Amino acid sequence: MEFGFSPDDLQLQERMREFMQRFVLPANRDWLRLAERGAYPSAIVEPLKAQAREAGLWNLFLPGLRDDEPGTRLGNLQYAPLAEIMGRIPWAAEVFNCNAPDTGNMELLHLFATGAQRERWLLPLLRGEMRSCFAMTEPDAASSDATNIATTIRRVGDEYVINGRKWFTTGAKHPLCRFAIVMGVSDEGAEAARHERHSMVIVPLDTPGLTLVRDLPIMNHHSPEGHCELLFRDVRVPVANVLGEEGRGFALAQARLGPGRVHHCMRTIGQCELAIELMCERALERRAFGKALAEQANVQDWIAESRVEVDQARLLVLRAAWLMDAQGNKAAQVDVSAIKLVSARLQVRVLDRAMQVFGAMGLTADTPLAFLWTWGRAFRFVDGPDEVHLRTVARAELAKAKANRGATLAYYA
Repeated sequence: MEFGFSPDDLQLQERMREFMQRFVLPANRDWLRLAERGAYPSAIVEPLKAQAREAGLWNLFLPGLRDDEPGTRLGNLQYAPLAEIMGRIPWAAEVFNCNAPDTGNMELLHLFATGAQRERWLLPLLRGEMRSCFAMTEPDAASSDATNIATTIRRVGDEYVINGRKWFTTGAKHPLCRFAIVMGVSDEGAEAARHERHSMVIVPLDTPGLTLVRDLPIMNHHSPEGHCELLFRDVRVPVANVLGEEGRGFALAQARLGPGRVHHCMRTIGQCELAIELMCERALERRAFGKALAEQANVQDWIAESRVEVDQARLLVLRAAWLMDAQGNKAAQVDVSAIKLVSARLQVRVLDRAMQVFGAMGLTADTPLAFLWTWGRAFRFVDGPDEVHLRTVARAELAKAKANRGATLAYYA
């Protein structure tokens, strides 16, 4: 394992820090003010996007970028620290065209799009001219087991007819969102294998029969881009809109999730770093029972535990990113489950400690802590609940034990 960064990588990290400090952080209050009114802060984001592209900080997440596509071709390990830096401000990723769910959708289109799909959907995404969403989760199915998905994608002549209901479709309310990648059942036959029954299709948001039902708050927080419920009633799209091959929806989903989880986890680590900084500042400034909070043993314990846990998580994520670069996404499947599990739990713990140090102020919007805590709690569901990732890691360990059954104990008997 080699986690070292080249001089060029370190220089790029410094450029990202400088851009965040000079341009993004000063715009944060205005972004929040507009978002609180229910409007998407495009007037803040769009000029910053132009600046980021001009600065060479654009499409940093896609190792397979072609020469005719805008952006900087980086591996997963190279990109990981950049995601951590931009993660300190939750909305910043869009400035660099590195925001979910578009990153995952661009990865899918990059791997599987036809020439026509590339021209119509991928290239405008890469240029930052449009946004997209990903419609998979359903309110009437236990989405921890994606084989439960009930939305149907039936072929009728030269069209697919889609019926179903999706929710927590992030980004569907964004003013630039133009299409959804929808996953549903395309083979309802009993003889079809469980993981070969589903397909993904591209559905323009202005297609007749597609309704944005509502925007769902996450723990009472509304995101301006929306986490939306979508209703599909006899929505018709051309067969040419299928992504990849019919029946390969699960394979496509796996291709999409690996790098995206590295991105999420590193952004989480950036938010945890911010929480540690705020916690330490508060501990130095605030006094209780005759001395600074920083002198209280339990507060020192919280700070130390947070530091070592964040550093441990970062190393685990960097290892997964390195493994994907070295051996491919499939080789890192267990590692990716591990980092998703560790990072989500980490954010809840570190933010909880920071809020405790801030006292009542930590519950208010005067700091970013309460918002980041709620996102950490939601993250334990997003991209698969903890229980699914625990099962993945446990099964890998049990498989190794079965292959070596009895050998270990024999040396100690």
